[in-house]
Amino acid sequence: MASTKNSRRVGLARALSKLGFCSRSAAFDLIRAGKVRLDGNIRRDPEFPVHIDKDEIEVEGYNVVAKAKIYLMLNKPRGAVTTASDEKNRQTVYSFLPEDIPWVAPVGRLDKASEGLLLLTNDSEWSARVLAPETHLDKTYHVQVAAVAEAELLESIRKGVQTPEGDFLRVKSVCIVRGGKRNTWLEIVLDEGKNRHIRRMLAEFGIEVLRLIRISIGPLSLGKLSKGSCRPLTSEEIQSLDRAMNRRGSGNKN
Repeated sequence: MASTKNSRRVGLARALSKLGFCSRSAAFDLIRAGKVRLDGNIRRDPEFPVHIDKDEIEVEGYNVVAKAKIYLMLNKPRGAVTTASDEKNRQTVYSFLPEDIPWVAPVGRLDKASEGLLLLTNDSEWSARVLAPETHLDKTYHVQVAAVAEAELLESIRKGVQTPEGDFLRVKSVCIVRGGKRNTWLEIVLDEGKNRHIRRMLAEFGIEVLRLIRISIGPLSLGKLSKGSCRPLTSEEIQSLDRAMNRRGSGNKN
């Protein structure tokens, strides 16, 4: 099955990403710098068509072969940015990964101020499935807001809101986890995700977000993984997520 998928042609930059060598943007730079050979010839076009299972790709003399698939779960701390490098020298999520690990890419993003469950993998097709809008994987967040949440606010959140930019932001569900005299912890479930979805939605109601923690993606739960720690997904966890995506992708939204 895998060789059938890989037999179709893809661009050279995407091939390097799919093989787990580097990100597609890094591949663009390597190719344009003349550091990549295809079947012995230097190619400077990142979109040059490649048969991954047939063609020989070299980067600076290193023969690129498919890496073993890696699937990681990270408990992202607040303040880390979800990128490989940062022009402002801020701490990135990669500083929490083992030094000897092959290249992996984040599956989606958590913004700098957000915390919690972040998946990373070198399996670009699996990552694309997790992120695909039609998959509708539930993502669950615990959100501390600087307000005492009343039933009226919860109902407004459930109905959704139109932003000045034209986005309609909605949630699948919202409930109160616990409350205090000045703030409330909410549990918010999304089955779609736009940029800074929860923060932008709550801002439309004049609500400040104090903390935002993603605790699960589909059946995968952050559990007791400590802040800043990462671990491989178990085969059972990968299969469980695959089954959830297959159910959603087949049109079963129940």
